Amino acid sequence: MAMSAPPPSSSSSAWLEWAAEYTKAAQAESRPPPEWAARVAAAAAAGEGGDVPWSAGLAEVLARALLSAGGGGGAPAAAAWKYAEAALAARLASPALLLALLSTRIMNLIDGNLSLSKMFGISTCEPGVFVVHFVLCILWQLIDVVLDDEGLLELTPEKKAQWPTRPGDVSTFDGTFTEQRTEKIEQLQKMNTVTTMELIEHLLRDKVITRILTLARENMQSHWGAFTNRLHLLATNSSTLQNSAISLEPFQQLILVDCNVYGETKHNVRKRFHPIVASNPLSSPNGRCLGASYSAVWIPIDMYLEDCLDGSIAATNSIEILSGLVKALQAVNRSTWHDAFLALWLASLRLVQREREPIEGPVPHLDTRLCMLLSITTLAIADIIDEADSLCNVTELNGHIKENKGIGKLRNELMLSLQILGDYESLLVPPPCVIPAANQAATKASMFISGISVNDGYMENVNGMNYSHKLDGSLAEVEKLFEVAVSGSDDDNVSAATVLCGATLLRGWNFQEHTVRLVVKLLSPSDPINYSGRESQLIKLGPMLNVILSGISAVDYAPIFSFHGLIPELAAALMAICEVFGCLSPSVSWTLRTGEEISAHTVFSNAFILLLRLWKFNHPPLEYCIMGDGAPVGSQLTPEYLLLLRNSQVLSSSSLAKQRNGQRQLQVPTSQPSSEHPIFMDSFPKLKLWYRQHQACLASTLSGLAHGTPVRNNVDSLLNLMFRKANKGGTSIGSLSGSSSISNSSGPGADDSHLWPQLPAWEILEAVPFVVDAALTACSHGRLFPRELATGLKDLADFLPASLATIVSYFSAEVTRGVWKPASMNGSDWPSPSANLSMVEEHIKKIVATTGVDVPRLVTGGSLSGTLPLPLAAFVSLTITYKLDKASERFLNLAGPALENLAASCPWPSMAIVAALWTQKVKRWSDFLVFSASRTVFHHNNDAVVQLLRSCFAATLGMSSTSVCSCGGVASLLGHGYCPGGFSPVAPGILYLRIFRCIKDCSILADDILSLLMLSVKDIAKTTVPRQRSDKLKKTKYGMRHGQVSLSAAMTQVKVAASLGATLVWLSGGTALVQSLIQEMLPSWFLSVQNLDQGGASRGMVYKLGGHALAYLAVYSGMLAWGIDPTPVSRRRKRVMRSHLQFLASALDGKISLGCDPSLWHAYVAGFLGLVVECTPCWVQEVDLKVLKRLSSGLRQWGEDELAVVLLRRAGPEAMGTAAELILGSEW
Repeated sequence: MAMSAPPPSSSSSAWLEWAAEYTKAAQAESRPPPEWAARVAAAAAAGEGGDVPWSAGLAEVLARALLSAGGGGGAPAAAAWKYAEAALAARLASPALLLALLSTRIMNLIDGNLSLSKMFGISTCEPGVFVVHFVLCILWQLIDVVLDDEGLLELTPEKKAQWPTRPGDVSTFDGTFTEQRTEKIEQLQKMNTVTTMELIEHLLRDKVITRILTLARENMQSHWGAFTNRLHLLATNSSTLQNSAISLEPFQQLILVDCNVYGETKHNVRKRFHPIVASNPLSSPNGRCLGASYSAVWIPIDMYLEDCLDGSIAATNSIEILSGLVKALQAVNRSTWHDAFLALWLASLRLVQREREPIEGPVPHLDTRLCMLLSITTLAIADIIDEADSLCNVTELNGHIKENKGIGKLRNELMLSLQILGDYESLLVPPPCVIPAANQAATKASMFISGISVNDGYMENVNGMNYSHKLDGSLAEVEKLFEVAVSGSDDDNVSAATVLCGATLLRGWNFQEHTVRLVVKLLSPSDPINYSGRESQLIKLGPMLNVILSGISAVDYAPIFSFHGLIPELAAALMAICEVFGCLSPSVSWTLRTGEEISAHTVFSNAFILLLRLWKFNHPPLEYCIMGDGAPVGSQLTPEYLLLLRNSQVLSSSSLAKQRNGQRQLQVPTSQPSSEHPIFMDSFPKLKLWYRQHQACLASTLSGLAHGTPVRNNVDSLLNLMFRKANKGGTSIGSLSGSSSISNSSGPGADDSHLWPQLPAWEILEAVPFVVDAALTACSHGRLFPRELATGLKDLADFLPASLATIVSYFSAEVTRGVWKPASMNGSDWPSPSANLSMVEEHIKKIVATTGVDVPRLVTGGSLSGTLPLPLAAFVSLTITYKLDKASERFLNLAGPALENLAASCPWPSMAIVAALWTQKVKRWSDFLVFSASRTVFHHNNDAVVQLLRSCFAATLGMSSTSVCSCGGVASLLGHGYCPGGFSPVAPGILYLRIFRCIKDCSILADDILSLLMLSVKDIAKTTVPRQRSDKLKKTKYGMRHGQVSLSAAMTQVKVAASLGATLVWLSGGTALVQSLIQEMLPSWFLSVQNLDQGGASRGMVYKLGGHALAYLAVYSGMLAWGIDPTPVSRRRKRVMRSHLQFLASALDGKISLGCDPSLWHAYVAGFLGLVVECTPCWVQEVDLKVLKRLSSGLRQWGEDELAVVLLRRAGPEAMGTAAELILGSEW
């Protein structure tokens, strides 16, 4: 029955309802499409008040009609499709909208039938996501069908199929078949199973399908685990597969973790992204050289380890940094784990071998290097293996049986690396000074292998509580010592603490991580929130605390605490001790069992000096202002910053939850700080007051003191006692001394110690800056002889050793002001360096010989004396008065580096003069002092620093004619350390690692390093033979000429140069300089015009190599600064990556005009993104998806479709649909 058209006044919804009803009727009556179209057009015009092209409502009506008619044929279905065709031809409905509606409806229908959204937990409203779900579902069903046919479903955890595998009414058939019929059915079933298996193989070989599947692998890990379990079960147990000609290869590739987004192994994708990079294993042992070999690509490890031995204290955890460094290099070097572990072992052994004959001085020695080898390196590897174990546990819970098979075998990789290590005999020869300890360890090992208990005879060595140093190295004994130190008698806890802080801590490498924590715990015995309630407890423990503080004051101990990440916690414990004991009179004392008497001043001074060594207390604030965030990591340590780090460790749930298995073995918990409450400077009012005075002293000159104040009285009292020997006719020392005059009475000594004021240490320290200022002023005006000044300061330091720190800070500040007249070191008023100055000059020239830097003359105008700024002259004269014995060692460990820093900040040749003076005093320190003086050559000359950096690149690449080793690589860069005697040149890498912390503005270093890297690339390009020509030359009789290298070898050199440059940037300026490099310097470099190939000498090769060099530089720098884990080491990573990829996307879009060569830009973008998606995929997930889509689009315009897909695939689940659409829209 015909339907009348709706009245003209009908609304839009009314005519659409009419159109729907009319369409149904027209289908039933088989009305011609033109008639249907004419009636609908008229109704639309009447309903909308005019012509309605591309009606959205009509597209909705047609979509419903097509889907309700079904796809099975028949008149209604055919009519519906013809009506749709007529509507599109008449422009009544939008083709795109109709197609989209049909797609959505079809997806919804399929989703409803297969329950895809319910099964996978992700909505399938996005077409790309739907495709991924559908492909995985179809393959899953096919696999379940075969498993069901072969009776293997019972072996799955669910013991059933995820989707129905057979019609539901099959089991209801009650008839019987003849034997022949049954056999026919079985044959058909087997054929069907084989056909299904062939279909599965065909799908797994399809390039589009495998790419779609790896999107599921990346973003649907729990479901992927269950799917690959079934696939693994099918591949290993299916009789059909085993008895057929079907290949197992596509099954295995999909199961194994090495399969990537292209259905290829990682080896293949590396060839695809980086086809010219050579990758060889660490195979041939070359002894200590290991220069141009594969070890060169592991240079960042050697550089970091050597930098840790600089003597500077860092508040970082070397174990975490080293494990992150190894993981990053293993990824970017595409190496096996046994190669990565072997590289770490070799670097640690080289670290020890570089000091086979250690020089004497206030710097870390061989024990610190052995700690890095035998404790820190071992713990770093243990962290990597523990992390892999935790990942394996997670994947097992998710159903991954084979997914992390490679990671689960890290222990075997470690054992293999240790076996290969035996081939490097020259590196395994122990230094002479540790041979006895090595023999003892070998004896214990042989006893253990023979079944002899190494505990035999131990108790005989421990007579009651008379502890000996013959510990056999068991963790249980360390715990016993700790328990005695905590709960034993006064004498027993002192004895136990003495053993615990001796060789037990220094050389007990197998349990050192526990010992250092126990020592810190002994220093902070109770909750530090209420110090008034704990004072009596700390005072009672004074003798034990003093033993610990004296024991760990040696120069090798502080770096060990630093390596283990305990500097913040140690500093907090020392602050509490200083706060309490600094308020006590020196009359508070204890008598030890040996008869020695120690006072509160002694305990305070030991704690205070050790505390100050943990930060650069003597560096003026101006340095921090200049360097800012660009300062090297750990160089800006202050009390507030140390407490901030300590509090962050306490409040961080992750750090509290992260405990090594070894720590759980301890009965005494040591993994957490002694207090779970935050601590601030306000908790230490006396320390805070001193610190404010210290900062004020550094920032400006001292202001006068009013008469009659306690501080003024203390200053006068101290001045009188310090300079009692001086005889200047009763002349006053300074304006502060008031009526005090210098008398003829004898100076302070053992007999008149009672004359010194019995004041708490804090009150004395408050007066010390004014005392030193008055004394120095008197000396400059001739009222005090230099010798008397030095003697008086020494008497003050003897009375309160902690005052030495304030003396150091005062002199450091005054040197920077430039208001004091220079002191002539002529041998009459001040000591003369003339006896050794010429020798120092010659040795400095030999030390820096490999760098090509000219050393300024020390001796000018025939004078061998020279001058020093008055504060420096006074300080060096003070340090010379100390005897170089064990009693003075802890003070010289503070004064030595301070003197070096102070002299280095003064004009040339101040440090050389200091070295000559100290060499006369202590011959055995001459090597250390001369080397320190050689470093100052670079402190005052930026051009010399650049030349030193140039030498580092040339030596590493084997392009230096003056290198200490001709083979390049690590051996040329770092050499064999510093040889005693001062007659051998020092490798440029060693020199740079010892001078960069004194460079005032590290930001300029990144520019210099970037320029030197590109100059190195130009040198490499000059010798590079293109691949096609290289292949031809290999087939000729003579091959390539001397000095020529293949493209693959050239790319390896470029990679090594970039890794060196990135390491230098990271070590010099930390994360801030890395951020500046990536966010500012590299974009500026691309925007400017760079003519690297003048005259076309390299035929454009320099641009391609240069692009890859910059890509490696950026990725290496980011990995070193931020790590490759999902949780970044620095919060800067997300911001920097977003900014840099936004720049790349804008340039690819044409929104930014570049000045660099197009081939260099192409090589950089493809190389950088290729390295990121392969080595640091978690970085991609921190970037906005819109930016990634723009990058992907730009890459496709270059023909980099594969990289475009991987970039989106790495972006996480939200990009899965986009990545799938890109896969479907590309030709593979």
